[in-house]
Amino acid sequence: MLMREYRKEERPRERFLQDGPESLSDQELFALLLRTGTKEESVLQMANRLLDAFEELRLLKEASIEELTAIKGIGEAKAIQLLAAVELGRRIHRVNSQERYVIRSPEDGAKYCMEDMRFLTQEHFVCLYLNTKNQVLHKRTIFIGSLNASIVHPREIFKEAFRRSAASIICLHNHPSGSPDPSKEDIEVTKRLVECGKIIGIDLLDHIIIGEHKYVSLKEKGYL
Repeated sequence: MLMREYRKEERPRERFLQDGPESLSDQELFALLLRTGTKEESVLQMANRLLDAFEELRLLKEASIEELTAIKGIGEAKAIQLLAAVELGRRIHRVNSQERYVIRSPEDGAKYCMEDMRFLTQEHFVCLYLNTKNQVLHKRTIFIGSLNASIVHPREIFKEAFRRSAASIICLHNHPSGSPDPSKEDIEVTKRLVECGKIIGIDLLDHIIIGEHKYVSLKEKGYL
């Protein structure tokens, strides 16, 4: 069914104007971004195929230009529009999260990064740099790949702390398996960073492991 065959009041653009964006489904919002379909199918049908290909919104956050253009009807221009919208959403979320965001507990630290990290298919080692009030000054991905003490270099972590005039650091990394249980390597890295922080005078407040809607704080486990 092509878009011109829909009644006017059923089309996404008209529904957006009449009822607001929150009334639209994911499929309809993507249809607005894609703008046009093909001779064979409507833009709504194309949007539905896009969501099916990426398991709804779960994997679209990490989609590439090549993956999007592999979908019939989506060329480079449409792919760029989609990825630009995804990136804007990510930045807006980050701005909202960073406005005077204070980390008072391991739960606060996990919440700050959970949505960005729980779907990642590789391990990402991330540092949060805090001021004396435990407000987040900066977030940086230090390393991507399997974690071990020889690869996670304290100098890279603490160099950024000096640049940001940070008073303390919280480290996080994800387990793509979904289980946040710490490994021997996780514990070794944590102890090494604690020792370096004491020498430098910048405390490692916690090392949090992110799983699927779960986390483990190595501070709560007694390793800090």
